[in-house]
Amino acid sequence: MRTFFCSLLAAAWLTACAAPLLDAGRTSQLEALLPTQILLLGEQHDAAEHRRLERAVVRHLARRDTLAALVVEMAERGRDTRGLPPDASAAQVREALAWNDAGWPWKAYGPVVMAAVRAGVPVVGGNLPHAQLRAAMQESTLDERLPAAALARQRERIREGHCDTLPEARIAPMTRMQIARDRSLAQTLLHERKPGRTVLLIAGNGHVVHDLGIPLHLPDAARVAVIVMQAGELPADQPLPAADAVWVTPPTPPQDYCARLRAKPATP
Repeated sequence: MRTFFCSLLAAAWLTACAAPLLDAGRTSQLEALLPTQILLLGEQHDAAEHRRLERAVVRHLARRDTLAALVVEMAERGRDTRGLPPDASAAQVREALAWNDAGWPWKAYGPVVMAAVRAGVPVVGGNLPHAQLRAAMQESTLDERLPAAALARQRERIREGHCDTLPEARIAPMTRMQIARDRSLAQTLLHERKPGRTVLLIAGNGHVVHDLGIPLHLPDAARVAVIVMQAGELPADQPLPAADAVWVTPPTPPQDYCARLRAKPATP
């Protein structure tokens, strides 16, 4: 339970930050998905507009006083901001989360994280700890955690996501790592559930979709809603993501990520 001081501080912060949050259309879509135990908000990591929308969703749920916790892919499981006051400094928050600025620039994600902290809501890391990644890649039983068709699609996504540069022998291990991360995020979400409140997850789109990601690792009884943020309209011949809502945002500047990958020396 929040202390009276924390409640006052959170209320004052939310009032002071009364700038426009979500537009009417997205607010309506979000409200249509509530109440839900778990809300998965998927992003494209290179789309700055998605950070703004994430911050807006945090504020929206905090204003409703229904946000149980903010779980993030960007910090490892076992790290959280519990014990920090709402007026904690960014440095204290980064230390509590063991934030990896090289992988996840604080300049981009800090405002999202701090929005939850200022509202008195715990921020919780959900990603598989780095020390466990190698073991996950060798854990063949993870192959059985997805239906055969979904496993095949996940392997194809890993192949395509690396622009067909990965040796075939690495496809299965890399897929297991993805599955292990999804399971870690799912377990964290289940741990953070509270009656009558919503746990919000922020992660890449590939982690949140119904047909391949975290929802496959949650019990059927869990109430889950998925919003995918998409930078730019999808091509007409490409199916929509398996989500309850898709928020299309302005396209990002074109970048040839595959050229960068192909320029790197091949690894066996």
